[in-house]
Amino acid sequence: KEKNTKIVQDYLEKFYQLPSNQYQSTRKNGTNVIVEKLKEMQRFFGLNVTGKPNEETLDMMKKPRCGVPDSGEFMLTPGNPKWERTNLTYRIRNYTPQLSEDDVKTAIEKAFEVWSKASPLTFTRISQGEADINIAFYQRDHGDNSPFDGPNGILAHAFQPGQGIGGDVHFDAEETWTKTSANYNLFIVAAHEFGHSLGLAHSSDPGALMYPNYAFTETSNYSLPQDDIDGIQAIYGPSSNPVQPTGPSTPKPCDPSLTFDAITTLRGEILFFKDKYFWRRHPQLQRIEMNFISLFWPSLPTGMQAAYEDFDRDLIFLFKDMITKDNSWNQVIPKAYQIPFQE
Repeated sequence: KEKNTKIVQDYLEKFYQLPSNQYQSTRKNGTNVIVEKLKEMQRFFGLNVTGKPNEETLDMMKKPRCGVPDSGEFMLTPGNPKWERTNLTYRIRNYTPQLSEDDVKTAIEKAFEVWSKASPLTFTRISQGEADINIAFYQRDHGDNSPFDGPNGILAHAFQPGQGIGGDVHFDAEETWTKTSANYNLFIVAAHEFGHSLGLAHSSDPGALMYPNYAFTETSNYSLPQDDIDGIQAIYGPSSNPVQPTGPSTPKPCDPSLTFDAITTLRGEILFFKDKYFWRRHPQLQRIEMNFISLFWPSLPTGMQAAYEDFDRDLIFLFKDMITKDNSWNQVIPKAYQIPFQE
């Protein structure tokens, strides 16, 4: 219980402006500060709004995420600043030893391209002089009043447009950075942080790039989600390309036209799979919980085609594509992914 209290207090202080040392305080109208902040956090993430640190709330707080708050102003200047120029420069101040310098440069360049394709902005890397956006890998306390917390917690943070540290992006040097689905993909985290550098706040849309929690998604043909396109164009206007980009939208479970890729039962629940998402319908809960497939099973592909539950072995099988048996195309069988379901 003491450990959970510390988790809740630290999380709400960092991301929901809970004043320090006011965990048990009560407002003049009789409302408890921590209850109100918990409700605010639960509403943002689409959880059951109870004001209590229940299991699903604690699970959400333990997920790796961006260090930028979900509420309040984290920028250095008042208002909602934006860059007044559209041709911006960036400089990579140091590198992570886990990737080659070329891999880091490529990930950063592609992350900026995500935003340049959807807006009139352009980004040029420089190796000397002062850049608009400085990029660096740091660990623990690094002099900006936002210390990192070691592996698997806060992955990175950024500052909104402005002078000095404004626009800069810092990555936690103690994380394991990769260019694959393992651990934390540098391209995905960088693209998210650059959204902050350009003036975007966090989105409560779980399919948006600007959603605060980390989730791997396929990077080879990455398309900026529509929620993020709408956000960046609200600040800087449409893309300079003759054809405006469109991106994927997060499926809405109550959409009457929504179809699913696969459906199966699991321990009395019903699981619905669609693209990179799945929903859990529990018979005793009104709310349908939405998750990224990659959060539960990082090795699974998206777009499942069939699924079923093995009651005896407490497993679910998910199917996608076909494989051959004994190298014979006369014996084509579905390719199965056998996975245990871990809470």
